[in-house]
Amino acid sequence: MISDAPESKDVWKRSEEIITMEELLARVTARTGLDAATAQTAIGHILAFLQKEGPEAEVGQLLAALPGSEALIAESNAGESGGGGLMGMLGGMMGGGGVMALGQKLMSAGVPMGQMQPLGQELFAFGREKVGEDAMGPIIGSIPGLNQFV
Repeated sequence: MISDAPESKDVWKRSEEIITMEELLARVTARTGLDAATAQTAIGHILAFLQKEGPEAEVGQLLAALPGSEALIAESNAGESGGGGLMGMLGGMMGGGGVMALGQKLMSAGVPMGQMQPLGQELFAFGREKVGEDAMGPIIGSIPGLNQFV
């Protein structure tokens, strides 16, 4: 039976990953009214944005505390098309887009403008519960304009 211990730990870890991401999705869908697929895509876009724009150490802590986040980021990055439309153009003129480019991606994924702030608030509240304000504060503070969505 001792030889089975590592396998049971792996199963527990996978279960924990599913529970953590399902909990986050449930909270986001309850708060925003988004369907689960849209919420999952939106979370992936936000996490990919934070990974690209935020402080590496603190974002790393957040991602480590959200099992399954790397897969969502990979899906988001796989769907990158360079952004288009007026918002993409404006974002490009402002040096890469920042929060405006993220807003464009979220709208393209089906997140209405009025649900972006509740989405951000719920995701960041969840992050604070998992890694604390010491990690989340620098993430929010380092990205211009992000504080209006959290």
